[in-house]
Amino acid sequence: MKGRKRQILVDTEGFLVSCRVEPAGMSDRRAARSLTAGLSPLWPKIHTVIADAGYESKSLNQDLRDRNGWRLVIVKRTEQAFRIAGLNWIVERSFAWLGRHRRMSKDYEYRVQTAEAFITIAACAQMIQRIASK
Repeated sequence: MKGRKRQILVDTEGFLVSCRVEPAGMSDRRAARSLTAGLSPLWPKIHTVIADAGYESKSLNQDLRDRNGWRLVIVKRTEQAFRIAGLNWIVERSFAWLGRHRRMSKDYEYRVQTAEAFITIAACAQMIQRIASK
């Protein structure tokens, strides 16, 4: 399906915390509110959320601070060339790991709930593979 955007929240190891599939026209700042809604009781040790420049917003920063007690850190890209800029490469790496699964290579799903379920299944399979290799 065209016109969808996958939003994921991962920890520093690249393990999935939360995922959402939103319309492509929705701003990243608005999608971040729904992505992080209800997570503070489940993840009490989160203190900082690192995001790229698409999530820069004073209202989002204030919302995360008031609702969850989290600090929003924005990592801006200074060059057009590909360079690792801060810790937001962890999310890009996680998207690449998810893309290894055939069903995740494209958005084949008709329903948003199914797309979110397959993201979760692929992330669980990835976590099991990483744990089993230790």
